[in-house]
Amino acid sequence: MTAGTLTIEIYSDVVCPWCYVGKRRLERALTELKGTVQPKITWRPFQLNPTMPKEGMDRTTYLKAKFGSLDAFRQMEKHLLAAGAAERIPFAFEQVTRTANTLLAHRLIWYAEQQGRQHATVESLFRGYFTEGGDIGSVPVLSQLADRADLDAASVESFLHTQDGEAEVKAEEAAGHRLGIRGVPYFVINGSIVISGAQPPDIFVSAFQRVERPGIVGEGGA
Repeated sequence: MTAGTLTIEIYSDVVCPWCYVGKRRLERALTELKGTVQPKITWRPFQLNPTMPKEGMDRTTYLKAKFGSLDAFRQMEKHLLAAGAAERIPFAFEQVTRTANTLLAHRLIWYAEQQGRQHATVESLFRGYFTEGGDIGSVPVLSQLADRADLDAASVESFLHTQDGEAEVKAEEAAGHRLGIRGVPYFVINGSIVISGAQPPDIFVSAFQRVERPGIVGEGGA
């Protein structure tokens, strides 16, 4: 791999806890490059709940509908808490009271890319939702989280009150569906190597070492 050749597209949703874990594992893998290449990371939209009402839904109601019962979710939650602890993510699911419609959040991520602050914005959104229980379907909350990522909160709020970026976000999401994506996180490295799911760092490192050879690495998703 030569300098400047590593591009990583990440299809993700802000309400996907495994996407947050996958972000951390990717970042750990990137430290193995030891500065030999500067990766270009781009976050792409994938709504896990595209029919979610704009105002979102009560979290307990959502979990019961999705998993059949809260007990079923609690079993998965144990795995998530352990994975989060290993990646220094203090998941606080008890703080999350609403499951948001994430279209606004994806529009903010698109906007942040134009400002060169996309990766930091995604981190702020994940942290705000999963460790603080913020309503990421709310314009004021999104503006505050954008401010943490060094974006101008007033400009973000004005942007979110328009429809700017909505067509672009929907087009990017449609492109993901054409790739056959059914779950996230989903990583596309140099346009040819795919990693599906929040795989361990060594899987990413292996992919970095074989960017010239197309293929699919890993299985699963969130």
